This record gives sequence, C-alpha cells and structure tokens, in this order.
Amino acid sequence: MVHDLQSPEPHESSTNNGEYEVDCICTEYHPHAGIAPELHSFSDFHRGASFDGPTPVDEPWNPFRCRLDFEAAELALDAALTKEQTECLIKLIRRGKREAFTLKNFKDVEMTWEAASHRATPFTCEDFTMPFQQEEYSFSVYFRPLWDWICDLLRDPNIGPHFVFDAQRLSKYNGEHFVRFIDEPWTANSFWDYQSRIPANAKPLAFILYADKAKLSSFGRAKGYPVIARCANLPVHIRNGNGIGGGRVVGWLPIPKEDPKHTKKPGYVNFKNAVWHESFLRILHSIAIRSEGGGWANCWDNIVRLFYPLILILSADYEEQVVMALIRGLMSKFPCPICLVPKDELSLLRTYPLRTSTETWALIDRARNECRVEDREAILMSQSLRNVDSSFLSVHNTNVHGALSFDRLHYNHEGLFGDHLWEELQSLVKDAGRAATAQVDNNFAVMPRWRNLNHFDQVMSISFTDGSKHQDIARQIVFAAHCVLNPDTQQLGYLLLRCIRCYVEFEMYAGLEVHTTETIEAGRKSLARFEMFMEKYIKKASGVRDKNWNFPKKHLARHLFDDIEAKGAARNFDSKFNEKLHGPLKKSYQRRTNFKNVAGQILRIDHWNLVSEYISAEIATYDSWKTCDSDDWLSIDEEEANIELCTAAMIHHVQLGSKQKMATFDFIENTYASDEAFHRFRIKFNTYLNQVFRDLDIPLPGGRPIELHPNDMITEFRFLKVQYESMVDWRQYTDYLRCSPKFYNAERHDCVIVKTEAGVIFARLILMFDYTISSSDSQYPTALIHPFDAPVGRRLRKDKHFDFWRVKPQPRASSCFISMRSIIRGAALAQDPATGDFLVIDTIDNDMFLRMKKLHAEAGHGV
Repeated sequence: MVHDLQSPEPHESSTNNGEYEVDCICTEYHPHAGIAPELHSFSDFHRGASFDGPTPVDEPWNPFRCRLDFEAAELALDAALTKEQTECLIKLIRRGKREAFTLKNFKDVEMTWEAASHRATPFTCEDFTMPFQQEEYSFSVYFRPLWDWICDLLRDPNIGPHFVFDAQRLSKYNGEHFVRFIDEPWTANSFWDYQSRIPANAKPLAFILYADKAKLSSFGRAKGYPVIARCANLPVHIRNGNGIGGGRVVGWLPIPKEDPKHTKKPGYVNFKNAVWHESFLRILHSIAIRSEGGGWANCWDNIVRLFYPLILILSADYEEQVVMALIRGLMSKFPCPICLVPKDELSLLRTYPLRTSTETWALIDRARNECRVEDREAILMSQSLRNVDSSFLSVHNTNVHGALSFDRLHYNHEGLFGDHLWEELQSLVKDAGRAATAQVDNNFAVMPRWRNLNHFDQVMSISFTDGSKHQDIARQIVFAAHCVLNPDTQQLGYLLLRCIRCYVEFEMYAGLEVHTTETIEAGRKSLARFEMFMEKYIKKASGVRDKNWNFPKKHLARHLFDDIEAKGAARNFDSKFNEKLHGPLKKSYQRRTNFKNVAGQILRIDHWNLVSEYISAEIATYDSWKTCDSDDWLSIDEEEANIELCTAAMIHHVQLGSKQKMATFDFIENTYASDEAFHRFRIKFNTYLNQVFRDLDIPLPGGRPIELHPNDMITEFRFLKVQYESMVDWRQYTDYLRCSPKFYNAERHDCVIVKTEAGVIFARLILMFDYTISSSDSQYPTALIHPFDAPVGRRLRKDKHFDFWRVKPQPRASSCFISMRSIIRGAALAQDPATGDFLVIDTIDNDMFLRMKKLHAEAGHGV
C-alpha cells in the first residue's frame, strides 16, 4: 500500500494554547501502542533508549580459563592467523607472561572456542535432494534460525533496550505547519500498515535480508552465497554497525554446478531457481511458522512479548531479485520484478501496474491447472513468471515484490552510472580528442581534496569496479568536464553531461539520511528531469551511438522514492552496508586448512566471531563497573543511541589544531612579503581588533585603542575542526580543514562558508592564528581569508544547465580578517579554467547539497 506522506497534527491539549515552537518535533504513535502523541522542543528531542545498563557477570571471559586466554584467541581469530601463526603467538606470550595464561596450542584454542559456541545461536546444516530429468541432485544449506537469532538480540541487555516495537509518525514544525519526516523503517508507511494488520497486543518484528554471491579468493574461483540479516526494529547506527546488533550471516546457499549439457536451457534455469527457493525456505522456516499466529519471546527486561515477524526489505542485485521474484529476467517480456513494465518500454516515462504476491501466485496456480503445456506456458509468459514454488509464500503478510528494494550500490553506482552513463561519457570524451581526455584527467587531479571523498589523479583510462569510486566520480565529473565538452561542437557529450548532473541530483536526494515531504517530492522531480533528458539524449544519439538504453536498472529508479516512503531512508536497504561483511568471510576462506567443507569452515569461524563479540561486550561491562560507580555508569551503546539533535545556537563550534611556534608580526610580514594578502598585515589586524571591540561594545583594554607592535606575537594553527548542524538530519557533524604551506608535501588552503552581516560568503583560508592581549589575557582566534564575493555578472547559460553556484575571488590584496566563530562549515571549490572563477562543489555531502539548493532558491534561480 502506498500513502501520501501526511503530517500528523498534535492534539491541542499537548501544546501551549495551540502555539508551537519553531522546529518542535511531534511524535504520533500507532494506535495499538496506546501512547498519546508527544511534543518535544527541538533541543529536548532525542532518539534511543534510556537504561541503566546490564549487570556484569563474574569472569565474563568464560569458558576461557582467564582473560588473557580470551584476548589472545580473539586476536588470532580477528587476524585470521593460521595454525602455525597461532601457536607461535602462544609461545611468545608464554615466554613473557605476567598474568595467568593457560593456552597451550592451536587445538586448545579451537576447543575453547567450541566450548564457548553456545553463547549464540549456531548454524545448522540440512541436506536435501531435488529431481531434474529423472536424476536426483543433492545439496546442503547452512542457516542460523532467524527466530533464534532475533531472540538472542531481544534477550541481550545491551541491545534489547534499543528495539523499537511501535510504528511512529514524526513531524517537525516549520513555523507554519508540521512537515512529516522519515528516517527509520518504523517511521515509514509499511511498518505502520503491518502493525494495523496484526493483533493490538502484538508487535511487528521486521527483517532486512540481503543475498548476493561473494567471491571468496582474490586468486581462485571459489564463490560463496551468503545471506545476511539485519533487524529493522533497531536504530541505524546499530543495525548498520559492526557490533552484535549489526548485519549477521544467517545462511549459506548452495550454488548448483553448471552442466554444459543444460546451461541456459529453460528447464535447468527453473531447476536452479527451485534449488534457491528450497534452500531459502529453510532459512525462513523459523519465522514462517510464527508469521500467522505470532511467536512469544522473553526479552531483556523479563517481559514476554508477542511478535509477528515479517520480511520488510529484500536487498540484492538485479540478478538475485529476479530469482527472488521468480520472473524470467533480462530478456523476458516483463523484466521488472516489481511492476509489469513491458521490456520495450523500460526507458519510457510511464506508470505500470505493480506486481503482488497474491496475484502472481493466483496466475501460477491457474497455469498449473491447464492440461496442455502450451496453454500453461502462455499464462506464465503473460507476466514472465516461472513455474516454481516461492519460499516467500511461507511468510504471511509478506509481498515479495513490495519487499524488493532499490539497491543504490548495484543499480546506480555500479549499474546505471558505472556500466552505462560513465562508459558512454568516457567514449564521447575520447572522441573529442586526446587533449580533451587529458584535460578531464588534469581537472580531476586539481580537484580540492575532501574528507570521505575519493580523490583521482586520472579517470579516463582506468576501469573501476568499486561502487564507492563510481559514486565519487559521478559527484565530481560535471565540474571536471563542463569546460571540455562544448555545447556547440560536442552536442552529444554536453547533453549527456546534463543527464549525469540530473542523475547525481536524484541520487543525492535518494541518499539523504532523513526524508521530508519536500525532499521526496524534490527527488521525484529530479528523477523526472533525468528521465526527460535521457529521452532527449537517446533520441539524439539514435543512429550515431550503438547503445541500447532499454535495460532494467534504468527503469528500477522509478521505484526508488516509493521505497523510501514505504520503508524509510535508502540507507535502510542499501547493500553497501553488507559489503563490509565480505572481508571476514574472505579471511575465513583463507583459513580453510584441514577442512574439506569450505562453507562449514567459513561459518564456523563466523560464529566464533559472533561469540567473541558477546564475550567482549560482557568484558566491557565488567570493566566499566570496575572503574565507575554504578550510578554514574553509561554504556557506550547508550551514548551512541542518545544522539541529540543540535541546537541552532552553537557558539564554540570551532577547534584549532596543529599549533606552530609563536611568531612576531614582523616575522609573518617578512615571510610572506611577496604575497599581497599579507600587505600591511599588522596594521590591518590592528584596525580589525579595534573595530571588533567597538561593534561588540566591549571596553577597550586600559580604556585606550589597541596598538600592536612589530614584536608582538601570534600563534599560527594549520588544522581546523568545524562543527555544524546538518540541514539533512539536524545532527552535529564535523569538517576537518587544513591551512598549511606544506601538508603532505603540497600547499593546502581549504575553503569555508562565512557568516557576515551581508549574508553568507565563500572564502579561502590564508592564515589561522590566535592573538592574546596581554593586559586582558583574552584570546582572539582569527583567520585571514581571501573572500570570494566579487560580482560574477550575468548568470551563464552553462551555470543554469548544470545548476552551478559561481563565485569570484576579490583581488588578493583584498584579504580580510574574520573571527573563527563566523565560519559556518567547510566548502570545496573547483576552478573554472575558462574564466578563472570558482564553482561550489555542492555534491561533497548531503548537507552541502541542501545548503546550496536553499541558496539557489533564495537567489531565484530556476531549474
């Protein structure tokens, strides 16, 4: 079911005479929760549980005989040491031990891990056979029962208090009305709808499942097929984290061997699909039997609750989603696993009926009742279905087509952009000549470096397979190529670059941590613009470029914002959070010595890793109680969960670092004598200081104007941390900025956004320093900046096409001083080689993206 995002209005009685504070947060709970709507001021609102923390157990490292035994075994496990390396480590510890240590050899470590394995639900292996062409094929599937796994989390005193069992609708007052926002699965529509369908005394227990083949060795051909689970009732920092409540391997699917006699034949493809679902049925079984009547579980607080499990989100690449939905895939008449779009209309701007499990199974059932093979096949082909039993039918109230979710990593970063838009643009730039190719590479090389953004010295001749690198190329390519692709001489390339800019915009909207009604609508509009420009490009390139744009991953973006409305922010179903789990799996594969069964070895070590996390958590609790009074103790998990929304007024939000030796004004002026920015440095700073005292109505030291002397000292700093409130989720984030003549052997002067009386401006940091007035001991952290607020003139056509925000530097001699506290946040600026002006890179992060959208709107820039 798809809803409009209605914003709940709080009851009048919960407010002060019906008047709301700007930015106050309203929480409306599902009626089954029996909780009245709550209204919190912005500064008081916080997410997460409040609890006193678990009581520690004596000797939490049991069954290891002592703590050092556990820590040594944990190190060997985490580092994936071989038998010989583990025994060498043990010998070294025994030689120099100062505390109890009893491990003797590798076998002793293994036996102790096995003894500890009961701390968490272990894996089970089941064998089954499947017939194909009068032969029986045997398979083994490993799985950790989902119900037992989730009960482990519910009982855990560290994780249990963070579960959210009731659907909520959140809204924020903007001064005129309440605007609903979505950030977690339980704040979206599907969670609310499901709770409405189950008994009032029951709670939804929502699963996120991810399945994808993983390459296990960098040198061999070995592959595995892990299934990873997360719990959607846990907050994002836990379920997408690395700890106990994070993603967990819960299954290992068999991969049927390819038989040259049957490869790609419809019957054998159906057989492989049947094997997949027969295997997956065993993974789902423990929650399937409880999905109709519910299941009772004793939780961390010794309260027995009734839960109804559901599969809320299925995350996978297109090939896996085809198997999950049991459709015929890429070359079929209806290749989308979510809707009934015809194959030839994948690139068209139209809406098509959605698939549902009920209708799909009714069609399959009707086909099975036909006697003639031709009639049966005709019915199945009408929606490109396979005549195979779906494992998801065993879980009540689960619509597999609705649970399938847009995967940004596979569909956008590696798919639509990496395999299509990027390769097409590379080809068009190369067609423009070697000079154009070299210039794009050079423009990438001189891009400003930014934290958490990959920097590239060249991109045109390199093939990337990493989705995160494709994502960062997409965010920077428009700023690197706009001056290379001329709209008059390279019309196709220029038009494709406009398509990419629209793609990046809708991708940025999709990646927001919090979605409001406005951002979802803006995202849909940006997606529509992308599709419109792609239609223009496809039409113009027809007959010129040999490229088929009629592929499913392009069409699947049409379901993206519906997914966000139904299931929460895109991070909830983005498989990039599962990719990091492949590292430990590969380590486990490398340690398969003396094991014939690779899957069994990998899952055995994976289980030991889980047990290690449980023991480590109990040791952390034990240590905390040893070092703190119980009344003052606060668990790390709680500190992370109780992340409060930032208040609007942040005073001391900057922190200086990389302190240099004190230097005189005379030394500074002589050192930078050739730089116009430092002309009359002391005199200008003297004037600035006196002006600050007058503007703030602060008494001057000694009642006389400040007079600086050449031998007065200042302290330079070359590192700056700026904390700012994000426009996306209203939380506090930090920029790390540099202002150094030599940072990693290169000069680096980062840019910032500065608050001035006339509004915000962009500027480059030239020098950061602190000056202390000796008579008052008052410190004045100051920055010398090069302001980029010169008039830019009439807005260029190119700026309108790419939504550029252009800034122009003042003459270098116009440098000026600002208080460090007037810096709002950092910024990345790319120079336009054609004009010498600078373009604000609005795609460095989500906050900058929304910040620049706001500036464009205030400036009256149309799209």
